[in-house]
Amino acid sequence: MTGPDAFTGDDRTELNHTFFATPDESMLSGVWPCAPSREEIESYPVHEMMTVIAGSVTITDAEGNAETFTAGDTFFIPKGTKFIWHITATLRKFYMIAL
Repeated sequence: MTGPDAFTGDDRTELNHTFFATPDESMLSGVWPCAPSREEIESYPVHEMMTVIAGSVTITDAEGNAETFTAGDTFFIPKGTKFIWHITATLRKFYMIAL
């Protein structure tokens, strides 16, 4: 969940629709829309593959390298990664998570 102070505007919309979950929830998939926000992630808690359906997110790694992902882009974040997650336009993504 996005912390209330992370949102960068008045819109604080964040939803989650899980399509699939194993009984122990070690694997999940679904769609997650979220309003513009910015968070510094010290250690990402899961392995996650994402495909952007709409919107835009910029990820800046610990070395300061930034990459922006928009509709149609697929990317992966390994568990334990330190980065800045910055949604610049309301994001809607499909995700697959593994613990």
